[in-house]
Amino acid sequence: MSDLNLKPITGSQVRVVVEPAPAETKTASGIIIPDSAKEKPQKGTVVAVGNDLKDEKAIVKVGDQVLYGKYSGTELKWEGKDYLIMREADILATI
Repeated sequence: MSDLNLKPITGSQVRVVVEPAPAETKTASGIIIPDSAKEKPQKGTVVAVGNDLKDEKAIVKVGDQVLYGKYSGTELKWEGKDYLIMREADILATI
């Protein structure tokens, strides 16, 4: 697991930091997808979780593989890597 020195601040909802999975470079049939046509990934790995709230505990934990909405979260570049900071409620499912 990455040694990330980034911890999301929990406001009224638990926040998480997700490292998006790399975009697909080929289709199932082997066709190479150009950069201009690549889809934004909707899957990633949780790398940091904010503090639990008084009334609710965080459901996801560091290392969980998750699915999230296409436009969820805020993109962030930290120490040369791309991450998303999002509300835990924006996570649709764990894998």
